[in-house]
Amino acid sequence: MHKVLTPLALPLLLAGAALPGLAQAGAPAAQKNAAWNAQTLANAKYVILPARIEGNANLVSAEQRAGILGAMQRDSGGAIKRRYPGATILTDPQTPGAIRVTPILVAPGALLPWAKLTARLHFDLAGGQRVSVQDQFGLITLWQHQAEAANYLYNELAKKLP
Repeated sequence: MHKVLTPLALPLLLAGAALPGLAQAGAPAAQKNAAWNAQTLANAKYVILPARIEGNANLVSAEQRAGILGAMQRDSGGAIKRRYPGATILTDPQTPGAIRVTPILVAPGALLPWAKLTARLHFDLAGGQRVSVQDQFGLITLWQHQAEAANYLYNELAKKLP
C-alpha cells in the first residue's frame, strides 16, 4: 500500500476545497485597507519567497518534497498573475515596494483519503503588514486534479483576493 500512495503524494498534498479563511496581522485596519485592495494588488510587484511545508512533511520523500515545493512556488506566482494580469512577478526579494508572498502548505498527519491540508499564502506588504489567505483542501480532491493540483489549489486561493 505504501508504494501505491507514494506516487500519488504530490496530488494528495495539494487537494480539494472547503473552509475559506483570511487573516490580517500587523497594522490597524485603515492602513491595511489602503494597501490591500483590488486596484493596488492588480498592478503590484510580487516576489514569491521560498515555499514551505509545515506539519508532517515526512509523508513524502525528499525528492517528492522538492517537486512539491517547486510547484508551490511556481504555481502560486502563476495564480497571482492570472488573477491580476497587470501584476509583475519578480525574483529579487530586495525589490523596493514589492509584496513578498510565502506559499505554505500544512500537511496532514497521515495520507488518509478523508484528511485535509491547509494551503496558505502570506502577503507581506510594503508597509510591514501581513495578510494571509488560506483554505483547507481534501486529499481526494487534490488527487483528482493530479498534475494540476498545485494550479487548482492556488487558483482557489487567488479567488479570495480582493
